[in-house]
Amino acid sequence: MKLLIKQYFAVGKYMSLIVLIIALSALLAPKTCSWISLSWINWLLMIIMFGMGLTLKFEDFKFIFARPKDVIIGCIAQFTIMPILAFALSKIFNLDPALTVGVVLVGTCPGGTSSNVITYLSRGDVALSVSMTSVNTLLAPILTPTITYLLLSTTIHVDIISMFISIITVVIIPIILGFIVNKFFSNFTKKIVKMLPLVSVIGICLIVASVVSHNSMKILTTSSVVFIVVILHNLLGYLLGFSLGKILKLKASKTKAISIEIGMQNSGLATSLAHTAFSSLSIATVPGAIFSIWHNISGAFLANIYSVWTDKKE
Repeated sequence: MKLLIKQYFAVGKYMSLIVLIIALSALLAPKTCSWISLSWINWLLMIIMFGMGLTLKFEDFKFIFARPKDVIIGCIAQFTIMPILAFALSKIFNLDPALTVGVVLVGTCPGGTSSNVITYLSRGDVALSVSMTSVNTLLAPILTPTITYLLLSTTIHVDIISMFISIITVVIIPIILGFIVNKFFSNFTKKIVKMLPLVSVIGICLIVASVVSHNSMKILTTSSVVFIVVILHNLLGYLLGFSLGKILKLKASKTKAISIEIGMQNSGLATSLAHTAFSSLSIATVPGAIFSIWHNISGAFLANIYSVWTDKKE
C-alpha cells in the first residue's frame, strides 16, 4: 500500500485541480459527460477497490496488532464523529429527507484511499492511515447500514440488507480478490502496480463526472445550504479529529492521520449506496457528489498546512 501512495504522490498533488475541472465541465456542460452512465459507478468503485487489494500484503495488517490502540481510536472516531456530525448538521439546517439521506450516507461510510494519499502529502503516519482505512472498510458492511438505520429509520425506510449486500459486492469482494491475486501472482502485480494511481484517479473522475452530469440541474437548483452542510461536515471532521489527537496527546504524525481519516470519506461509496439502496430518492446522490469534489480540494490545502507541522521529538 505504501508503494501505491508514493507513486500516487505525483498524481495526487494535482488531483484536486483535476477533479475540480472535471466537475465544472460536467456541471456547466453536462452533455460532455452524460455518456458516463450512473450504472458504471459500482463497476468503477470495484476497479478502485480491486486496485487497493492488489497493494495489500499480510505485512500491512501486522501494524494493526502491533499498535491496536491507535487503530481502535481511529475506527471508533470514524464511525461516531462523522455520522453524528452528518445527522446534526442535517437537522440544524433543516434539510429535506432525501438530502439528509445523502449527507448521512457520506458520514457513515469509511475513509477512502484519498485519505492515505493526503496523509502521505501531510507527512503524517501513513501506516496508521492505511490500517484505519483497511479496518474501517472491512467493518463497513456491518456498521454503515446499522448506523444509517439507527439515524434515519424514524423518518425513512432503510433497507440494511440491500446496503450490506452492496458494500460486500462493491468493496469487500474486489479487495479480497485483489489481495489474493497479489498473494499468488506477485510478479504480475509488480508490473502493473505503477499504473494503479492513474487508474484510481481516472475512476474517481469518471464517478464525479457521471454523478454531476446526470444531476447537474438538481445541483444548480439545490439550495446553497447543501453546499454549506457538506463543507462544514468535512471541515469539522478535520477539526474534531485534530482535537481528539491533541486531547489524547498523540504525536503530530498520528494526529494528522486521524484528522484526515475522519474528515475524508469514501464519498464514491456513499453515492453508490444512494443510487442503489435509495433509488427512489435520486437527489440523495447530490451530497456525495459535492463531497467528492470538495474533500479533494480541502485535503490538498490541509496537506500544505500539515506538512510544515512536526513534533520536535519526531
